[in-house]
Amino acid sequence: MSLYEITVKDMNGREVSLGDYKGKVLLIINSATLCGFTPQYERLEKMYEDYKEQGFVILDFPCDQFGHQAPGTNEEIAGFCESKYGVTYPIFLKIEVNGENASPLYKYLVKEKGFGGFNPEHELSAHLDAKLSKEDPNYKNEPSIKWNFTKFLIDRRGKVTERFEPTQDLDLIERKIKELL
Repeated sequence: MSLYEITVKDMNGREVSLGDYKGKVLLIINSATLCGFTPQYERLEKMYEDYKEQGFVILDFPCDQFGHQAPGTNEEIAGFCESKYGVTYPIFLKIEVNGENASPLYKYLVKEKGFGGFNPEHELSAHLDAKLSKEDPNYKNEPSIKWNFTKFLIDRRGKVTERFEPTQDLDLIERKIKELL
């Protein structure tokens, strides 16, 4: 199966084929509105604005699986992102990214790029490591999504080229996007 064979649901519940994004550089994220990483929306929107004319798109999938940090309805989440951070890139219906009910998109993404570790220089990395180690001492060996704002970078041919944990420096992510554009 390829990325482009997967369908997702837009904010109105309509099926959207990821094939509609062929030829684009994509950054796919699982987001949350009440997370310590939520301020990343501002920088992500800036990247989208800066590069969308070159074929860059962010696809945002809210997820409430980590600390109940995306508790609102789909409409509330979209409204928050638009009003607080000016988000204009596509936001899809809330999904699950791990477990039995995980979205086929995320099953595909984690199969393509597993967990590579948190950025040791980020102030929240030690906290996330301690929390996740307590829940599962073997968490580092599992490919699953570990927290909100995990990002997958997809090239113009639909290949998953990078996985960035939420602690990854956004400057590095922007450089990687520019390389693919």
